[in-house]
Amino acid sequence: MKKSTRIILELLKEQYPDAKCELDYGTPFQLLVATILSAQTTDKKVNEVTKDLFEKYPTVDDFLLISQEELEDRIKQIGLYRNKAKNIMMMCRQLKENFNGEVPDTMEGITSLAGAGRKTANVVLSNAFGVPSIAVDTHVFRVSNRIGLANSDNVYDVELQLQKELPKKEWSLAHHLLIFHGRRCCTARNPKCEVCPIKHMCKYYRSTTSI
Repeated sequence: MKKSTRIILELLKEQYPDAKCELDYGTPFQLLVATILSAQTTDKKVNEVTKDLFEKYPTVDDFLLISQEELEDRIKQIGLYRNKAKNIMMMCRQLKENFNGEVPDTMEGITSLAGAGRKTANVVLSNAFGVPSIAVDTHVFRVSNRIGLANSDNVYDVELQLQKELPKKEWSLAHHLLIFHGRRCCTARNPKCEVCPIKHMCKYYRSTTSI
């Protein structure tokens, strides 16, 4: 790991000592559902919806007892809810038929499920199974490109670049640190560069303040 990368990680650790997954879940299945729901939606909104949803339907078998229409009605506060409900119901059937109702603990297994791409798989692998992973969501993509940990307009390339740049044992924590920084400081519009703890090491900051 480059010295600059190590310093960036240490500064972000100091800034966000509580960095962790902000989706509420009790099991790998619940995290999988919550992560699918979280696409283009805030974790806060997802948690509001899943609080009652998981209380009433905590398991794969419980979900399989309800109709897609009922699920749509329960998650309709969330964007793209019809498509998400369709994918989740299909995913539940796939879990039952192909994995004995259990969420697989491999990238290949999770990405074979409806509605689950690499980002979703990495979130579940990291948080539910403790597998070192870097899920590249919109925040990780933006922040890592801005500060120079990655340089690509392709999400998968950014994931590979971060894996190469960061030690494997730091992947999961770095993912959370970059998300926290993206939500709280390095926002898409009007980033708070003046209070950023790593601005002196940031490629974006240097490019916007140079004369």
